[in-house]
Amino acid sequence: QVRVVESGGGLVQTGGSLRLSCAASGSGVSINVMAWYRQAPGKQRELVATITSDGTTNYVDSVKGRFTISRDNAKNTMYLQMNSLKPEDTAVYYCYAGRDLIRGNWGQGTQVTVSS
Repeated sequence: QVRVVESGGGLVQTGGSLRLSCAASGSGVSINVMAWYRQAPGKQRELVATITSDGTTNYVDSVKGRFTISRDNAKNTMYLQMNSLKPEDTAVYYCYAGRDLIRGNWGQGTQVTVSS
């Protein structure tokens, strides 16, 4: 079992920046994929960005050029640097860590609010 804990959410004005962190801990599990999802009120959870253990990244189109996902494999820690934030980025952001995007564990979520 992998324990996943996010941190770094908060309130920021439009155009501002935030950095989210995610720490995954546990033994006997290969964490090949780490990802950030988000869920806005009244909407489905959305995949924002993924990063594999070899550093391959993918982003949803709406955040390309503004968000950067990174990872420290030695620490099983992942980050999401969010720049040029928009009100539509407001959501609860969830960290995911697992063998793939099907077999894994979720964090409890951290609120990001972007004021206009």
